[in-house]
Amino acid sequence: MNRQDTLIILDFGSQYTQLITRCVREQFVFSQQLPWNTDPEVLSRLNPKGIILSGGPASVNSPDAPKLPSYLPNLKIPLLGICYGMQLLADALDGQVIPSMEREYGSANLIVSKANALIPEGMHSVWMSHGDRINKLPPGFEILASTDNSPIAAMGDPDRHFYGVQFHPEVKHTSIGVDIIRRFLFEICQVSSTWTPESIIKESINQVRDQVGASRVLSAVSGGIDSSVATALVHRAIGSQLDAVFVDNGLLRKDEPEQVIHSFREILGIQLHSVPAKDQFFSDLKGITDPEEKRSRIGNRFIRIFENQARALGHPKFLVQGTIYPDVVESYSHDRAQTETIKTHHNVGGLPEEMNFKLVEPLRYLFKDEVRKLGIALGLPDSLVWRQPFPGPGLAIRCLGEVTPERVELVRAADAIFIAELNQAGLVKKAKEISQYFTVLLPIKTVGVMGDQRTYENVIALRAVSTDDFMTADWSRLPLELLARISNRIVNDVQGVNRVVYDITSKPPGTIEWE
Repeated sequence: MNRQDTLIILDFGSQYTQLITRCVREQFVFSQQLPWNTDPEVLSRLNPKGIILSGGPASVNSPDAPKLPSYLPNLKIPLLGICYGMQLLADALDGQVIPSMEREYGSANLIVSKANALIPEGMHSVWMSHGDRINKLPPGFEILASTDNSPIAAMGDPDRHFYGVQFHPEVKHTSIGVDIIRRFLFEICQVSSTWTPESIIKESINQVRDQVGASRVLSAVSGGIDSSVATALVHRAIGSQLDAVFVDNGLLRKDEPEQVIHSFREILGIQLHSVPAKDQFFSDLKGITDPEEKRSRIGNRFIRIFENQARALGHPKFLVQGTIYPDVVESYSHDRAQTETIKTHHNVGGLPEEMNFKLVEPLRYLFKDEVRKLGIALGLPDSLVWRQPFPGPGLAIRCLGEVTPERVELVRAADAIFIAELNQAGLVKKAKEISQYFTVLLPIKTVGVMGDQRTYENVIALRAVSTDDFMTADWSRLPLELLARISNRIVNDVQGVNRVVYDITSKPPGTIEWE
């Protein structure tokens, strides 16, 4: 995906890299995150108007630490180094980086002594996280700001448009962070704000048409926001060339198969083929407990079913999937060569190596909130745009341990109660108060007492999180009275459950899903 105004973020291993990407996107500028050692030809094809160097956990003085690619300073485009990125810039351009006498973590007061293009004058609260510091500026640079522990907390070479900040402008704890990003984008890189839902739709339509031509296309529909927007977008591009396929795998939430079929056929007017396949999926999952194996088997079965549908529909060459940017970031893929695989998404790393489709992924570089904005711009009904996020493998990865029809029905019943109570409490309208919420069936049993008799039954975990981008998330502080009511209903109404727990883990260190 290449645009006239593109910002590249080179990832050196920082936990905040995705936040940089989002900060740029929020200014309606397209940004793409790439590994630090990306092939220069790949970077050249993207024609970036500026590059941001992320932070990272290494020390530039370590022999095995990532280094600044030698070609970057010769590109004659603006560079902004953040934390480790600033130290890389200094080290590569004949400055000096040394260990700090005192490490600097957390809030610090930044003093900006003179007017400059990057940081407003005055004293500002910023967020630090570093053990090394710059001891000598590279030739051509000047000090822009300092803190008590970092005499060179920001530097700049205005002639070459090279800048560095020792703190993290991408986190909310830095009061002037958004201002710094905006200054770099619009004053230093001089980009235009063209990354809007309307422009994304227009460009995506052109790309889809260029990719598929007059060929027929299948769309993998789950009913979730990602596959719905992807399908609507492709339908806008090629109309009757598209056949949407919905697979009822027996792993959906209560009443969802009927809701999905109604939405696509009656509301969107898209040709939808419904395939009952519960028995096939449960057969594939029999005896399987490893979450990666679950995802792999589910991904394989989906593809095989779509291949069967393709034969019945005249062998379409292309398959539409609702892959989004967090799926790509968290999975191993060709354009994330240096990433650590957190979990394999069934529609990224879980696909079989051999399949008879070429993938169409119009949302591959979008975050979840951007997908929702696209859905609104495409005219999708609220019932689809604000539908609760749901993973492709469905309840299989919310049923920890072996996946059986009985265990899936148990977690489905508990999930329906949780959703009903949250809606009754008015906490989930348009995903603003709580972004994602669901139940998990644990692979353990506990002792309980019901009706004066000993029980030894299953445990249900409740999970509710708030997030803007699904890359990071915080657990939702639900009222205790509500949690008590939910627990009471589940234990009394769902036979086979005698204990309910609430997950209070943020992301990171946990992921939103348990598997």
